[in-house]
Amino acid sequence: MEKISNSDDYRTNKFSKYLRKFQVPHTLELERGETLEEVIIAYETYGEINSDKSNCILVCHAITGDSHVAKHDEDDLPGWWDIMVGPNKPIDTNKYFVICSNVLGSCRGTTGPNSVNPKTSQYYANDFPVVTIKDMVKVQKILVESLGIKQLLGVVGGSLGGFQCLEWATEYPEMIKACLPIASSPRLTTQGLAFDVVARNAIISDPNFNSGNYYDYEKKPDVGLALARMLGHITYLSKESMNEKFEIDRNNPRDISTSFEKKFSVGSYLAYQGERFVERFDANSYITLSTALDLFDLGNEKTTLRKNLSNSKCKWMIISFSSDWLYPPYQSIDIVDALLSESKNVSYCNIESNSGHDAFLLSADIESYGEITKSFFANIFEKEPKNIKKEISSKKVKIGLTNRIDFKYISNLIPKQSKILDLGCENGELIKSLSQYGFKSALGVEINQSNVIECISDDLQIIHSNLDKILPKFYDGQFDVAILSQTLQSIKNVEIILKEMTRVAKYSIVSFPNFAFKPMREMFFNEGKAPRVEGWYGYNWYDTPNVRFPSIDDFVEFCEEKNIQINKSLYLDTVNNKEIKKDPNLNADSAIFLIS
Repeated sequence: MEKISNSDDYRTNKFSKYLRKFQVPHTLELERGETLEEVIIAYETYGEINSDKSNCILVCHAITGDSHVAKHDEDDLPGWWDIMVGPNKPIDTNKYFVICSNVLGSCRGTTGPNSVNPKTSQYYANDFPVVTIKDMVKVQKILVESLGIKQLLGVVGGSLGGFQCLEWATEYPEMIKACLPIASSPRLTTQGLAFDVVARNAIISDPNFNSGNYYDYEKKPDVGLALARMLGHITYLSKESMNEKFEIDRNNPRDISTSFEKKFSVGSYLAYQGERFVERFDANSYITLSTALDLFDLGNEKTTLRKNLSNSKCKWMIISFSSDWLYPPYQSIDIVDALLSESKNVSYCNIESNSGHDAFLLSADIESYGEITKSFFANIFEKEPKNIKKEISSKKVKIGLTNRIDFKYISNLIPKQSKILDLGCENGELIKSLSQYGFKSALGVEINQSNVIECISDDLQIIHSNLDKILPKFYDGQFDVAILSQTLQSIKNVEIILKEMTRVAKYSIVSFPNFAFKPMREMFFNEGKAPRVEGWYGYNWYDTPNVRFPSIDDFVEFCEEKNIQINKSLYLDTVNNKEIKKDPNLNADSAIFLIS
């Protein structure tokens, strides 16, 4: 059978020769009131720091990770994120100075339960205090400052690493320019919390756990820790990925030596993961870190979440994965919603993936989330402004359309300094065009993932969502102008979308192709086939994105019936680049309405 490959398959209990250690020069005060003396931070750095120290990125690891995020050279040990970090990779160490430290409470070099307590000269064991994400980030800040870095270009991490990113943005807002939490959330769901509770109970119920005091004994709580890892690993996978890998030969287990049941292929895989994990991780540390993860809570209600995120000043990029049920996408949307409500600069993409929570560690979706990460940091780091005019002229928005004269007419309807919402923005051509006319504050919403990634690459603020889900999350009058440009014909809930637009914005602009256009009528009448003419209508009947075929008269009648006020209307012949005054329902191929 094909083996599911993730970062843990290549890691060992060895430490990289590039591991460095730093001792905190003072007593560390913890969030819950206890203290730690002589705290050691294990960390590694990659790349070269530039002269003004503006190229520094902190990578935050997940619960079982460590400071060895990637190989330093070909002879080095495999890292847990080799696919992302390195020369010419999404986090390019030819360009950035990358820092990754092992979190407080772990067992991979930083002070944790398996460290010796300087006060007693004995292992901390079960005397190690409860630590929180705030404590972990506090230690990271001490390390960053020791390197002479006053501000990070950004922080990035998945899962527990995402929690650390959120903590950085809210606790030390002046110290980061960019925040990129991946497969994360404001807090763990109750279901996720339940899995952690069972995992910890598996460890403490092991006969060799000895209340956490097992370091001086030959037998360790390996069975309990392996079971905890097996249970956790189930939560990292999706139903789709498990079916894909194990259904085809479910009764043919992998040939491994194990004391665990391996009657089924999935059983042998989990046993392999559990027993490998025991080789490099400590049971007390797993309890410590999973508890810290479970305690993290930025709020489950919008009001609380808004308050807790309001202090952030960075640029945000939120990434989730469609099949991740441990950190489900709706929790990422909650973060996005709260940030937008506080007028923060945030973009979001929900990567279509079958890999579950572990997707951010796998190469299957690296083309998507890797490209987003690369573009996000590059747009902040690179000082040169983009040549918007050149970019616009080099792309086509739709079949047969290279000259979007409607953009200029739309811009003339928007008051200066307006906060703009572009619904169904595709690859952001309208937003980029509006920036040429002086409009700088625009947020796009787009359902197509490739379009979203292109927008992020072009440094546009973009939310990956369908309109039905995102519009109700905006508050009344949140925007000055909402625009639905050439999208009306492709949406299903026309009345709901239009009413939501007029709720969230003072004014709304709707443009659409006029399907009563004379050449359309003639083609249908003369040929008896679905019309397909140059411009807006250049699609075959079987691959058209249009689900509706509105005419100008249809829309005017609709607005009258639904009590929607038409403040202004414009009618265009986009092929001949002119405005139509006479009988627009017959002679215009496109219409623009300003409504409220």
